[in-house]
Amino acid sequence: MQLGYSNYNLMTPTAIALGNFDGIHLGHQDVLGPILTYPHSYPTVVTFTPHPREFFTGEKQKLLTPGSEKIEQLKQLGIAQVILLPFDHQLAALSWQVFVKEILLEKLQAKCISVGENFCFGYQRQGTVKDLERLSNEYGVEVVVVKLKKDTEAERISSSGIRQNLAQGNLILANQMLGRSYSLTGQVVLGKQLGRRLGFPTANLEVPAEKLLPRFGVYSVRVFLRGGSAIGVMNIGTRPTLKGQNETIEVHILDWDSNIYGETITVSLEQFIRPERSFNSLTDLKAQIEQDCQKARELLSLVY
Repeated sequence: MQLGYSNYNLMTPTAIALGNFDGIHLGHQDVLGPILTYPHSYPTVVTFTPHPREFFTGEKQKLLTPGSEKIEQLKQLGIAQVILLPFDHQLAALSWQVFVKEILLEKLQAKCISVGENFCFGYQRQGTVKDLERLSNEYGVEVVVVKLKKDTEAERISSSGIRQNLAQGNLILANQMLGRSYSLTGQVVLGKQLGRRLGFPTANLEVPAEKLLPRFGVYSVRVFLRGGSAIGVMNIGTRPTLKGQNETIEVHILDWDSNIYGETITVSLEQFIRPERSFNSLTDLKAQIEQDCQKARELLSLVY
């Protein structure tokens, strides 16, 4: 089986964290922890592309951290390399024994394997962490099984839980599970410039198609650009006042007047302000935007 690499020079021996790691939330970070300090090995994440759920259902999956974003965040945490296994019919049909022996032990020369306690793998998910421990022990490989992590409300931290909270606008809880603010990274593209005519110029953000967007509405945000940061207010939705049809992401950066068309920026979502709604007139919309900006200033002043 051919492996996909984040770089072309595979570094071995490895200490491996195995999983999908969509979101790289606090639970995922617990799984990564043991390999970051494992001696005489390269901390390596083995993950899958596309997401196995997408392969089996045929439906495109919206992701908390699309490929390039996931790799960048893993690198920031200290991961030396990311192995992207193409999840196709060949991999789906592979038994868990062959997966461990041929890929993890022989090709990647794993010295340590870290997984979450509910991880299953191999053909029809027949391999369990107990199987992994038993088989790997035969080869002198350390297996670390990490217990599932819960947040302060005793709810299990999971990628699906974060998606659900984002869909409901429960941004604070989603960010708690992530251990950071949920963010959108993309290029600033030319919009219809209505915001500028209303006195609130906006940066229209174009993000990867597979990036999961949170509940439509208005958010207080922190904007990272040009090596610095600023605060702002962001609207995600279809602009119902203007009878819009397509999803747009519009960011008004407070106290900012420079042209940033074509630049790539990152917007971290701090708090949900209100749901998107339709207004009777542009005058009413402008008045509401003024209130949103004031609310964003108040919320962000409590944090920064």
